[in-house]
Amino acid sequence: MPTSHTQAIEDYLKAIYELSAGGAAVTTNQLARRLEIAPASVTGLLQKLTRLEPALIVYQKHRGVRLTAEGERAALEIVRHHRLIELFLYEMLGYPWDEVHSEADRLEHVISEDFEERLSRLLGDPIRDPHGDPIPDRDLVLPPSSSTRLSELRPGQTAVLQRVHSSDPDLLRFLSQQGVVPHAEVKILTHSPFDGNLQIQVAGQDEPVVLGPAITRLVFTEPREP
Repeated sequence: MPTSHTQAIEDYLKAIYELSAGGAAVTTNQLARRLEIAPASVTGLLQKLTRLEPALIVYQKHRGVRLTAEGERAALEIVRHHRLIELFLYEMLGYPWDEVHSEADRLEHVISEDFEERLSRLLGDPIRDPHGDPIPDRDLVLPPSSSTRLSELRPGQTAVLQRVHSSDPDLLRFLSQQGVVPHAEVKILTHSPFDGNLQIQVAGQDEPVVLGPAITRLVFTEPREP
């Protein structure tokens, strides 16, 4: 779906989409933190977006912002660009998974729909990026994705890690060093009820690793049947 939106508008739409997981309205302060700009600047562009035709957002002061159906499609188009580019950089150019996000942020706005199609075919029409996040298909439909967080698992359970929902390079490098990456199988050894820490054993790793809830809430899994 070709668009004529500016890079700034596309950045806003993608940020609103990513922050509104579960359908919640997104506040201007949330957007300001995500985009690293002043809240007043966010308010100004949101007001501009409400005047576009077709409408891309629904915005009410003090009540936050939501995407319209048209706005969600525009956001998903950028998400598709971003995640295909990440996978291309990772699989074809040898970028580590902690470096692909910033590169894809720069490139997602400039590729054509023809380039997107060729990229998808080259990669075998993938459904997940290097972090395990789902890639919208050509019709901008997301593939199924597990909603079971690593933080929800308890001792004795095993699971296959599906995705790490973070673009923090330092965190991704740390997790990679521990083997906590998509497709890895893990077993929960202990859980601390006081601080929520999990001790897990990653298949193929010699030593168990302890992860706190700030990390385990970002890791999604496919639990194995007991």
